[in-house]
Amino acid sequence: MTLAAGTAVLGATLTACSASASASGPGSAPAAVGGTARAERTDVSVSLRGDDAPAGAPVTVTLADGTLRAVEVTDASGGTLTGRMSEDGHTWTSDRPAAPGTRYHVKATDTRGGADTEEFTTAEADLVNKLTLAPGKNVTVGIAQPLSIVFDHPVKNKAAVEKALKVTTSNDTEGSWGWLRDYSGKDRVDWRPKEYWKPGTEVTLDAGLNGTDSGPGGGFFVRDYAMSFTVGHAQVVKVDLDRHRLALVRDGSTVMDIPVSGGTPGGDKASWRGTAVLMAKEGTINMRSETVGLGDAYDKMVDFSMRLTWSGMYAHAAPWNAAYFGVANHSSGCVGMSDANAAELYTKTQVGDPFEITGADTKGVVAEGNGYGAWNVSWADWQAKSAL
Repeated sequence: MTLAAGTAVLGATLTACSASASASGPGSAPAAVGGTARAERTDVSVSLRGDDAPAGAPVTVTLADGTLRAVEVTDASGGTLTGRMSEDGHTWTSDRPAAPGTRYHVKATDTRGGADTEEFTTAEADLVNKLTLAPGKNVTVGIAQPLSIVFDHPVKNKAAVEKALKVTTSNDTEGSWGWLRDYSGKDRVDWRPKEYWKPGTEVTLDAGLNGTDSGPGGGFFVRDYAMSFTVGHAQVVKVDLDRHRLALVRDGSTVMDIPVSGGTPGGDKASWRGTAVLMAKEGTINMRSETVGLGDAYDKMVDFSMRLTWSGMYAHAAPWNAAYFGVANHSSGCVGMSDANAAELYTKTQVGDPFEITGADTKGVVAEGNGYGAWNVSWADWQAKSAL
């Protein structure tokens, strides 16, 4: 019996059901001396073997002679590796790679009634990669919210990772993954629709990453992830820094139109322009200028804080700046408004709502990784950021 290097023979040969010595015709067992049926023998090999098998590769089961009927590969916790049979029925290959630190049980049967089993264990991962998902499970979000994944360690095998990420929507929304650098400096991949989501869309992410290798310096993923969310109202916050006005437009109708004051033009205190996405409603927080590189300009407790970027741009209540609402941009970069208007806006907005910010005296466009700036990239350019 000859096997390819690196394979293991199943513990016992596959054996067909016995037949009487007088049987004849196709498929009958050959006669043996003394009138006893001679067992047919079939050689089966498994691509992984032993107690320290390499993880990250598919499991392949090969039948040297005959046709495989079924192959089952299960782990100790009851998980199953699904797979596909070759056209000639000689080989079965798992759809997903073998995960690190896992004991697998292999059962193979052939079309002649033979069956056999084998077991192997994969080596533990030297380094484990983990991730953070947004927007979170079972939440309702605005029409601009992307699916966003930030990885703890670098991802060099981007195509393999992206291939494991399955997005399903209730209305076949067109969208694409795009790889970028998060504001934290970590690798990140976002999935955004071609256009804003339609209200009521149900979105599911199945990240079948268990056993996927991130590449050098990244390590293996050792679990799968899942997330579902629903898209809420179709509303957009339009901020016109030239007119010093903010309008909340819901389903095409303006439900708020208020005076505001944006960032002071001409330096680091200017506001960003472009489309920012409401990342979080943080309530009352302490804002200190040192955290955004502005020296000792301010240290305040700020109410109704709505985060727009990682770099510190918010929409919030700013009663100390009341003289400039609707008149001039005179903040340290945020969009400020009265307590009453901030309270109303805070109540009516959703995480994931787009803030479309226009104005001549700004310091640039919101970057992709500074919050959710993917909407400032053309659709063609965004698709080009996919590893697939």
